[in-house]
Amino acid sequence: MKNIEIDEELYQHIASNTQFIGESASSILRRLINLPSQNNAEVVAAVKVELVEQIVEEVVEEPVADAKVDVNGSVFHYINREELAMQRGAVGRFLLVLAALHRVHGQRFSVACQIRGRDRLYFAASEAELVASGSSTKPRQIPESPFWVITNSNTTRKKMMLTEVSRALGYNEQDVEDIRDLL
Repeated sequence: MKNIEIDEELYQHIASNTQFIGESASSILRRLINLPSQNNAEVVAAVKVELVEQIVEEVVEEPVADAKVDVNGSVFHYINREELAMQRGAVGRFLLVLAALHRVHGQRFSVACQIRGRDRLYFAASEAELVASGSSTKPRQIPESPFWVITNSNTTRKKMMLTEVSRALGYNEQDVEDIRDLL
């Protein structure tokens, strides 16, 4: 297995094309450029090593001390219901739930940047991207994350955004509904 350096934009593109948890970058690239997959024990072992290294690298690069990837993959371990109830409005609750999803899923949260409306982005890696995607977006940074989200949408739209993010992160339909209902 060889290592290569790629820029952040290319990494995000590869990550956004992940079809299942644990899929390697090599498998994603093979699929994207239509190369046949390799199915032998040596490759599987190399993929496992690559995944462990990638998770360690993401946790080490994370600037927030308590930001970690939850191996169980459940956001419900990170939701503080008291803090959620203390929020004065839907925007505060929305940001808290998104922050918990980011805390659980780390860099995989970047799949949210693929979720968009008819004419505008909902999530981005920068405030400028959201401002450029439409008027009156009121972008806010998701706490303890490098990602931004639009907040100038009604509660129904925010619930739809939470639904789409939860599905993209691999939650089952019951958990998706429970996450949406946190708003």
